[in-house]
Amino acid sequence: MVFLETTRAFIRYLNNEWCSKTLFTVMKQLKTDSIEEKRKAFKRRIKTKGIVLPGAYNALTAKQIKQIGFEGVYISGAALSASAGLPDIGLLTLSEFSFFIKYITQAVDLPCIADADTGFGEVINVVRTVQELETIGLTGMHIEDQIMPKRCGHLAGKTLVSEANMCEKIQAACAARKDDNFLIIARTDARSVEGFESAISRAKAYVRAGADAIFPEALQTEKEFEDFAKAINVPLLANMTEFGVSPMMSAKQLFKIGYKLVIFPVTALRVTMKNTENLYREIKKEGAQKSFLHKMQTRQELYDLIDYEAYAKLDKKAANYKNKNNESK
Repeated sequence: MVFLETTRAFIRYLNNEWCSKTLFTVMKQLKTDSIEEKRKAFKRRIKTKGIVLPGAYNALTAKQIKQIGFEGVYISGAALSASAGLPDIGLLTLSEFSFFIKYITQAVDLPCIADADTGFGEVINVVRTVQELETIGLTGMHIEDQIMPKRCGHLAGKTLVSEANMCEKIQAACAARKDDNFLIIARTDARSVEGFESAISRAKAYVRAGADAIFPEALQTEKEFEDFAKAINVPLLANMTEFGVSPMMSAKQLFKIGYKLVIFPVTALRVTMKNTENLYREIKKEGAQKSFLHKMQTRQELYDLIDYEAYAKLDKKAANYKNKNNESK
């Protein structure tokens, strides 16, 4: 991680034993297996056991996901776009997308899977996207078979690229990765455009092209989820987004019929936005927030989440060390 390397450089600069010990106490949550080992373990894990990936739309929510005890993080393009005040139609650039994601991958040592939309363009753009997203510490990414600009997977009016074009993108993505364990997940939006059988046909083609896993977007019944799982022999991702066309199914149900990844991409954002809306209405009406205190994360809970005290202690000790060093000169 970039932040960890900066930390080590800071330790070398100070060249002081207590500072080294204190700083690594502060950073202990970032001490983990290498990203390569993490990817390898995750890829091996989803072949046999299911994993729930709640959606994070910033580093703070990613920290909460880890705090609660989940095994991974999902980063939704829709949630990141909404956080920027934009609709989910591919308006964020790769650079903007990477900027947001880096805060998340540096904040937690959990496996992180990101939504890379259409790969931000054609085949050559997919190559650049894989190189960028692999470099910033993701465990994997998915690309979809819509044209660019795309639409939200649960809205009407989607248009697909040809099956051949999508296969070229998948092949290019697999060839571009440096780590073979960096997951390339192929999403197909064919169910809403060409029908269920076409979604299965495309998924099989994407597996032959090299996809490590398949994400069938916007399946419409529980039976479709079950039948799709019977037809595809690689790990499958199920999207349990709200207010869309797919039925609400539990992770337990989905694991039972063969899905290995279950995402809740925009759930936290929706809950947060509705609650903040209610808060703002209360402040507008009453000019006070007292009635919401019991619904708030306390100051101490926030400080615990971001490890504020450890950083404060480090800052104080670093200042004391510099003062003593100046006095001895």
